[in-house]
This record gives sequence, structure tokens and C-alpha cells, in this order.
Amino acid sequence: MKKFFLHLILIFSLLEITSIQAQYTEIINSNRPGFSESPYSVGTGVYQFESNFFYKNTSIEPTFSQPQSFGVDLLFRTSFFLEKLELNTQLTYQRDKVAFKNIFSSHYFTTGLSRLSMGVKYLLFEPKYTDKTKEVKSWKRRFSFDKKRFIPSVAIYVGMNTNFVSEIYKTESSTPKVGVLLQHNLTNEFNVVSNVFYDKIGSNFSEISFTITATQNFSDLWSGFIEHQGIFQKYQNNLNFGTGLAYLFSKNFQINVSTRFLQEGKSQGFYGSLGISYRIDRHQDSYTDLDQTETKDSNKLSVFFNKILSLFKKKRK
Repeated sequence: MKKFFLHLILIFSLLEITSIQAQYTEIINSNRPGFSESPYSVGTGVYQFESNFFYKNTSIEPTFSQPQSFGVDLLFRTSFFLEKLELNTQLTYQRDKVAFKNIFSSHYFTTGLSRLSMGVKYLLFEPKYTDKTKEVKSWKRRFSFDKKRFIPSVAIYVGMNTNFVSEIYKTESSTPKVGVLLQHNLTNEFNVVSNVFYDKIGSNFSEISFTITATQNFSDLWSGFIEHQGIFQKYQNNLNFGTGLAYLFSKNFQINVSTRFLQEGKSQGFYGSLGISYRIDRHQDSYTDLDQTETKDSNKLSVFFNKILSLFKKKRK
């Protein structure tokens, strides 16, 4: 296992050397309030916290079900040694109503962690779009759709679900999770994020899921989204349809709200959340402007040659 992670780090390092691009943005870039995950890293020197306080209520079905849940979902994201590589930790703490329905109905409540996972994601590819602001000869070309926007940014995710959770959420042991993350930036204000995950691999609770999220920026401060998620398990399939809003309070602080319709097996219900995202920004650019670099390089060369010439002059004396 140790050799595997060393090889993984080596591969990421080689990829980083061949293609260095900053993932950092001037304002916070949060995954909330959606369930999908962007392929982009937060950037080096950024420590980002994303939270959702949620309430879920569904109908009670025969045998065992969890008709009500209330809790908080926390996500920590950072990137500290590769721009395109993000490390994240997610935990969910909640209070559940566990119901039993047969001839008679009964229920009890349980409180604890339902999730504690850690993972990394790496941006493999990011398309380049044509800068049409420099097009002055043709109005049609300047405002025409750039077909390269159909090409998505692509990232991979590798993570691990720990078994440090409450009894009703335990699996046989800690389980791995892998995924592919895509993002289509169809315009500067509209994007579509698509995720496919294979989760809890090797357990009886393994699942395959997809999430598609469309986000529209209405202004510099307001944005909205619609989302569809499907989770396919051995014993039941879960679907949800959601929508929500996010408000940029400051460049490092975002407030969000969302609501969802749930279809979990035969039960139906709703989900609502209110959350905040905040980042501590200690980012420093690891590159300089091309013109500045060329100037610095030329200065270094001139200093180098001047030193060589001075040595020859001393020898002649």
C-alpha cells in the first residue's frame, strides 16, 4: 500500500511538471449547495470549509426505514504541494429516526457519524477556449459559440470511507471510492458538472452513482442550480431532484440554500439544507507573467556574461 501511494505521488508530480496551471480563483469556488464535485482544485495555500445543515423527511415503509434525519455535513478542502491535486475530508454527523413497520409500528432515535471519508482528486485535462475579445474584424465571429466548450475539464477522484461511523452505517471494513469528475463551461456564466462514482467497493453496500448539476450565474453575487442524482445499490435505488441558490457575501464567504424531492426505494419525501462556505486564503502565485519572466531571464543572462567577461579581464591584467 505504501508503494502504491508513492507511485501515485510520483505520477502526479510528473504530470504537474509537464503542465502547470493554477486552479486558484480570486473568489471562493464552492461545491455547495449541490451534491456534485467540480474537477477543479481550490489551489495551493487555500484552506476551504463547506457546510450544510440539513433536514430529511420521507415516508415510513414496511420493515426498517429511516424516515427522518437532521444533521450537519462538513467538507474540508486544501491543496498544498500541487496546484491540480486537492486533498479533502468529509464528515456527516446526524440524528436519525429509525422506524419499524409491520403489524405494529415502532421507532427509536440514534445519533452519530454517518460518514467519515478522505480523498484526493487530480485535474487531468482542462480545455483552452478562444479569446474572442481580441476579435474586432467580425461581429459574428466575436459572438459565435466556441465549439471547444463542448470539451469538458476532466479529473479523477480516489478516496477511502473509514468505518468510524455509528452502528447503522457500518460496513464490513473501510472501503475505497473512485470517480470521474467532468465540467463543461458552456459560457462564462453557465456550466454543467457531471460525476460518476463507484463507492463502498468490495462490500455488500457497494453503489454506483451519477450526479448532473447545471449552474447559472445571475450576477456577480447570485447563482442558482438544478441537479439530478441517482444512486444504484444492491437492495434499492435512490433518486433525487434538487434546486437551490448561492449568495456571495464576500470573496471568501458564501451562503447557500437548497431543497430536494427524494425517491428512496418505495419511500418519498423531501430534503432541505442551509449552509455556508468559507476559505482562508494564503495562496501565492507560483508563476510570473511571461513578459516579466523573459525580462528576468535576460537580466540573469546579462549578469552571467558580465561575470565571465570580468574574469577574462582579470586574467589579462
